[in-house]
Amino acid sequence: MEPKSLGTGGLFLSHIQRQQPSPPSVIVIGGGISGIAAARTLFNASFEVTLLESRDRLGGRVHTDYSFGCPIDMGASWLHGVCNENSLAPLIRCLGLKLYRTSGDNSILYDHDLESYALYDKHGHQVPQQIVIEVGETFERILKETVKVRNEHANDMSLLQAISFVLDRHPHLRQEGLAYEVLQWYICRMEAWFAADVDTISLKNWDQVSIFILFMSNILAIRTLLQYFVSQLFLNVQEHVLSGGHGLMVLGYNPVIEALAKDLDIHLNHRVKKIARSYNRVTVTVEDGTNFVADAAIITVPLGVLKANLIKFEPELPEWKVSAISDLGVGIENKIALQFSTVFWPNVEVLGMVAQTSYACGYFLNLHKATGHPVLVYMAAGRFAYDIEKLNDEESVNLVMLQLRKMLPNATEPLQYLVSRWGTDPDSLGSYSCDLVGKPADVYERFCAPVDNLYFAGEAACIDHSGSVHGAYSSGITAAEDCRRRLSVQHGISDLFQMVLREEMAEAMVPLQISRM
Repeated sequence: MEPKSLGTGGLFLSHIQRQQPSPPSVIVIGGGISGIAAARTLFNASFEVTLLESRDRLGGRVHTDYSFGCPIDMGASWLHGVCNENSLAPLIRCLGLKLYRTSGDNSILYDHDLESYALYDKHGHQVPQQIVIEVGETFERILKETVKVRNEHANDMSLLQAISFVLDRHPHLRQEGLAYEVLQWYICRMEAWFAADVDTISLKNWDQVSIFILFMSNILAIRTLLQYFVSQLFLNVQEHVLSGGHGLMVLGYNPVIEALAKDLDIHLNHRVKKIARSYNRVTVTVEDGTNFVADAAIITVPLGVLKANLIKFEPELPEWKVSAISDLGVGIENKIALQFSTVFWPNVEVLGMVAQTSYACGYFLNLHKATGHPVLVYMAAGRFAYDIEKLNDEESVNLVMLQLRKMLPNATEPLQYLVSRWGTDPDSLGSYSCDLVGKPADVYERFCAPVDNLYFAGEAACIDHSGSVHGAYSSGITAAEDCRRRLSVQHGISDLFQMVLREEMAEAMVPLQISRM
């Protein structure tokens, strides 16, 4: 006899549960936030889920280090888009995690507003604010003109080549002396956003870069003039841009990883070497020869690992999938975190150094302003980040300290330091995806599309928000939902049963509101 407390609906649901066959099984490959989100979604739908991670920790390119005695994110640091529409925002709010807002709604390209910064030349002289504003206005005009170049050329080209076209047409936009060095610093910051050099950024696919004009309009107080221009040229892009600016995760991203991973069947130090698929079956082989078998698999390993062919597929992936992996680029951004005994730098969010090339420019993020800890984080992107990885940790620290002392001669020696190496890390082989020159328009759609019972997720598989934590998170959930629907049909699982589970999961995990920070 059924317990009376179940009621009519409870009796019906209990009957459905008794009639269900053994739950579908899924192997999730990769323990970054995308893989954990996928595993959590399927776990909450009562699927049998096994997560395989090659590292000795979870998080992937989300990595919070605690060796300084405080949380330091050596990978992803920001929530890009502090608003209700951000897929991660409800979970962050539910966990009570603090955000430090580093930009407003109109700062879309950069992680922070330039209202709190200090730029220096190589002699340690601070660049006058007026020069920075004037160069910024010029850079904004240059970027507007590159849009015209894009419209005039059928073939793609690098953004650097487009800028050269603009300067040849409009010599009055060229900069000299200190102004030229400030322009290079703007380019350096643009390169940091893409983790790639300006001569590799695609002109035809630089949509997020184009939005930089809106950001500049806010800083330079000419927003009204540009709004019409931006709304007309970038209307489609704006639909994918989240409001709320950027928020730094004060306690790091690790609490999010831990919350999502709770109670999951996780196997660390399990490097996948082969994935064999057959009709309604997947066999995954790890480095020690152990096989894991399931109905389907969700592959969330970084794009760099797929590009390096470190995982063998049997049968081989179809050409359309292989070409998608090849057509997407991988950028590199590294961090050198420095902990000091005292704060000797000004109370600004960013310390920057201008130079004759964007390669020689640099900037430090001031974590003291956001967290109260005496920590500076040097950010290196593109070729410079790759070159830093050729040095050992001590040499890397000496290099950035040399730059810091040029800006601030009274800089003291760091007590401790941390150096990331995402480009040569065999578990990542890059930081996040970027658009290569000549990239086909449908590359993201092909990359995230399933191959039989293999599903693909990760930041590179998120069409609208690639390169972001919330993009990776959303991609994992999307892949899990696609996988769940297919396996539910194959296993004859009731849609009503799944609907009840989804409603319960939504009620438990997704609060409706998030406070504006």
